[in-house]
Amino acid sequence: MIPDNESIIYIADNHEVCVSKFLSLVNAVWPGEYHEQFTKEALQKTINITAWDHEKLVGCVRILTDGYFFGTITEILVRPDYQGRKIGKHLMEMAFKHSPTSLFIGAQPGKEHFFEKLGYTKSIQSFQKKKQRK
Repeated sequence: MIPDNESIIYIADNHEVCVSKFLSLVNAVWPGEYHEQFTKEALQKTINITAWDHEKLVGCVRILTDGYFFGTITEILVRPDYQGRKIGKHLMEMAFKHSPTSLFIGAQPGKEHFFEKLGYTKSIQSFQKKKQRK
């Protein structure tokens, strides 16, 4: 049984995100093999807003920004067993509040409605050219 939302604590601009707890969250959403040192370096380059259920990291949104011209959400993650409880909505509201710039998001196919419900509008078309992760 999952506790109610009153047990969820949010931390804005969390510079102390534990890499192993973050990777546990990532693997709950996107299973894979991730390098701890590269993950640590990536976390240090973003504004990290986190959601905690006691000691368990249950959600995170990361903002990459130059502080003036551009800001983007690199990812928003909520553990599957915590989804549907408005944690993602609250993280995104906090992201907009704490971002020094407007935010641009590349939504994964099928997830566009989540962002539209939060007041985001379709904007520039996004493109990608993938590199293999180290």
